[in-house]
Amino acid sequence: MSECPCGSGESYSDCCEPCLSGAQAPQSAEQLMRSRYSAYVKGEIDYIHNTLHPDHRADHDREAARKWSQGSQWLGLEIISTSAGGAEDTHGVVEFKAHYRDGSGLHQAHEVSQFERIEGHWMYVDGELPKVETVRHEGKKVGRNEPCPCGSGKKYKKCCGR
Repeated sequence: MSECPCGSGESYSDCCEPCLSGAQAPQSAEQLMRSRYSAYVKGEIDYIHNTLHPDHRADHDREAARKWSQGSQWLGLEIISTSAGGAEDTHGVVEFKAHYRDGSGLHQAHEVSQFERIEGHWMYVDGELPKVETVRHEGKKVGRNEPCPCGSGKKYKKCCGR
């Protein structure tokens, strides 16, 4: 019994395989997200295409998806957060990170994905990069001619301020 690629901790046959085979429809936006990740791992590009919102299917490049799927070693899915997307909802949001390796190194696809339930079936609408929070340094600003806070004894401009 193999563990599901989506990282749920369940076996593949009890988790994403029923969705990918068509035996069961995903019951939530998160379950659709997990099954779509498993589809990339397994090379099930038709599933990726068929779970796209109908308004976006014409823009979907199956060959590019196939190349990405087959040219990557999929290392894991991390669900960051979910909002709505349950049995009683018509919309849902899932933020995730999909970790993978390709010929150029290690990568992650970090996305906030939008899902919509149409006629009882969850569909992937689109995704965007998460908004990056600005971090502000609350401490005193070090002047160029002041001693470096690293403790080297040098002026900041000659040490860490380069």
